Amino acid sequence: MPDDSTLLTARAAGDGQGAPPCDVLVLESSRAQRQLLATMLRRWGYRVTICDHPKQALEVLEGSDIPIVLTDWILPDMTGPEFCRAFRAMQRESYGYVILLTSKTEKADLAQGLDAGADDFVAKPVYPPELRARIKAGQRIVSMQGELVTQNRKIRSTLAELRTLYDALDRDLHEAKRLQESLVRETFRPVRNGSVALTLRSSGHVGGDLVGFFPIPGDRVGIFSLDVSGHGVTSALLAARMAGLLGTAAPEQNVALVQTRGGQWAALSPDAVARKLNDMMFAEVETDLYFTLCLCDVDLASGEVKMVQAGHPHPAILRSDGCVDWIGSGGMPIGLLPDAGFDTVQFTLSPGDRLLLHSDGFTECSGPSGGFLGDRGLAEMLSGQVDSKPEDFLPKLLGSLEAYAARPEFEDDVSAVCLHFTPQAPGAAR
Repeated sequence: MPDDSTLLTARAAGDGQGAPPCDVLVLESSRAQRQLLATMLRRWGYRVTICDHPKQALEVLEGSDIPIVLTDWILPDMTGPEFCRAFRAMQRESYGYVILLTSKTEKADLAQGLDAGADDFVAKPVYPPELRARIKAGQRIVSMQGELVTQNRKIRSTLAELRTLYDALDRDLHEAKRLQESLVRETFRPVRNGSVALTLRSSGHVGGDLVGFFPIPGDRVGIFSLDVSGHGVTSALLAARMAGLLGTAAPEQNVALVQTRGGQWAALSPDAVARKLNDMMFAEVETDLYFTLCLCDVDLASGEVKMVQAGHPHPAILRSDGCVDWIGSGGMPIGLLPDAGFDTVQFTLSPGDRLLLHSDGFTECSGPSGGFLGDRGLAEMLSGQVDSKPEDFLPKLLGSLEAYAARPEFEDDVSAVCLHFTPQAPGAAR
């Protein structure tokens, strides 16, 4: 039975009204204390569940979301802290706020209760205003935790939706990569007095690199390499548009070819092509992107080459003796300045020379210890492939680059076009 002071304190609480409805579980082995606590709580507007044994209380809590638990320290078969540990071990989504009712005042005892999972203490005999205030504090904490649970549900739902959208986008980007790779329809083509080889490998789903070639009337061929600034879909779309302007065998669709008065097709000088593309970027393409370009007009009979270099890496000539020469002087990228100037440079290939136009994915490839491959490293790789067959040259070069990077995937797009000039001796059988 409660002593007189406890009963007197309970009556002094009066009929406190106004507390929002909330479920409270009371675990108390004393029948009188259970009834006293239940009476106070119901008077304050709480819905009360009474238990006299820890096992019974745990069964109730496991099947419900009761947010507030009042438990005595002294219980049948276990202590209040042991009950707290058992309660905290439950897999409940909602939080349960546990208040230990105890006459213990030693700091070690209170620390034991907190360590076991209790949230608060109320000293016996219970002072009703204090108990009510602590229950309200527990309600606020449980309410905040409930809001967090609700927000977490929304976050999980949103993440699931984003995952669905990402998977769909990922499938689309895989298809886009296949379409982009189809822009380089051939990786090797024999031509008169030589061959042309191409390679294109995007670092992500899609990229802004492009290589290609097109025939020019009069035993000539145009080869080009370009690299759009940035990465991703926008860069890939601009590269695809350039493929429609340069990488086509249809002369009426190729920006590098013009029709003469006699109806024949002739090539514009490489610098004129660069200016034409630059004007087109500012007149027709509403974007902040620009691209670098190296375009060569190669005479397959004489080996004479006319080239424009618009901000693209310097082309390399791998001589038949393994020496490497770098060609060009740089130039301004296309689409960067409206009145940019471009120049055509000329040089001549010797029998057995390989002319390589490449993106900066080669020279700016980083090794596992840091640092870029650079022109010197690329020159060494080229010299190491001097005896490779034309169709094997670029695959082996990529293999060397993978070995240098120590990984199969590169940080940037990697592309190249290589023309191998092998004119036959006069009178040789064709």
